[in-house]
Amino acid sequence: MRVLLVEDEPDLGAAIKRTLSQEAYVVDWVLDGTQAWEFLETQWTQYTLAIFDWLLPGLSGIELCQRLRGKNNPLPVLMLTAKDRMEDKVAGLDAGADDYLVKPFGMAELLARLRALQRRSPQLHPQHLQVGNLTLDYGTHTVWYQNTLDDKQIIPLTSKEFQLLEYLMKHPNQILTRDQLLSQLWEFSAEPMSNVVAAQMRLLRRKLAVFGCDRFIETVYGIGYRLNSH
Repeated sequence: MRVLLVEDEPDLGAAIKRTLSQEAYVVDWVLDGTQAWEFLETQWTQYTLAIFDWLLPGLSGIELCQRLRGKNNPLPVLMLTAKDRMEDKVAGLDAGADDYLVKPFGMAELLARLRALQRRSPQLHPQHLQVGNLTLDYGTHTVWYQNTLDDKQIIPLTSKEFQLLEYLMKHPNQILTRDQLLSQLWEFSAEPMSNVVAAQMRLLRRKLAVFGCDRFIETVYGIGYRLNSH
């Protein structure tokens, strides 16, 4: 799940990004509304959710919402602001925000509101994703393997391993290139190492091998990787 975070307060932005990354979100964090709009114009289909601060350099969060809705863009938006008057909340919602969170707030509440937005959005995934004997649970951020004895064994994964397996499971039996995986699972502004995909794949396979299910992931030499559903 990729989130566009637009927050110009460095400490708050870093805290939100850290929290979301720990919950297996891929976060693109920008500091001003103008850059955010550049991302949205060219990459909006890549995003699951957007988080806009109200007061921003360049375009404000309100203006970003208005531009999105003016183009009939359905991307769910959570607005962050210190403005707590009823008139301000109404203005934010009328501009196109789907929810409104007043600063200061707890990260637990932020995560709960994002989960609520995901449940309401028709474009987002169900609670579980299953391919063969592997099941990914979005609610608990866990993956389990169901063996032939019908026992469920939880596979402990890091956030990045979870994201990688999720993307493979969303595209079973398809060959996914290194560039596809980089564009989906790493921030656009990041400059990952040239071998980062192969390194993460090795770590994921090592975890899966403990449960005898690393065979699901096939290396298609010279092209990429494929998760076989059988």
